[in-house]
Amino acid sequence: MMCSLEFLKIDLKALKEENTFLEFNLDNDYFEALDGAELKKGSLHVSVSIRKATGFFELQLHSTGNIIIPCDRCLDDMEQPVETDNRLVVKLGSEYSEEDDIIVVPEDEGILDIAWFIYEFVMLAIPIRHVHAPGKCNPAMTQALEELSADRSSDEESSQPTDPRWDKLKNLKV
Repeated sequence: MMCSLEFLKIDLKALKEENTFLEFNLDNDYFEALDGAELKKGSLHVSVSIRKATGFFELQLHSTGNIIIPCDRCLDDMEQPVETDNRLVVKLGSEYSEEDDIIVVPEDEGILDIAWFIYEFVMLAIPIRHVHAPGKCNPAMTQALEELSADRSSDEESSQPTDPRWDKLKNLKV
């Protein structure tokens, strides 16, 4: 069953107050509905502060929670905490565009869909390297990695004679 992401569409023209605060709790249904390639599961709390100014809207988004991503070492799923603060500037215009950190929303609609922006902000908050805590990786995969690493290093250090052409090149090293 797909969940609807309609609740993440903000009707900017309907905002009456100068400042508006919204909160969303997003779970696995959100990630499945978005169908992003990288993230499929997680739990996020997103708070959005919208400041209505003359000619534009400024959105401050704060997302915090946990996402499920594969461990770089053992490839098993792991829980990765994320927290991110982001800013969007939105203007009403003739057609939708994203340029120079300014999003233009068609004035006749006035609807801003923040679902994909939240996803992108969370993706950017994921550390480059994500691995389980020491001792939490899949033991079978860890053992296989160690064996392969040991095989590779023993190959390099083996006492087999090398091609004499390589020996001449090694002598050129300074």
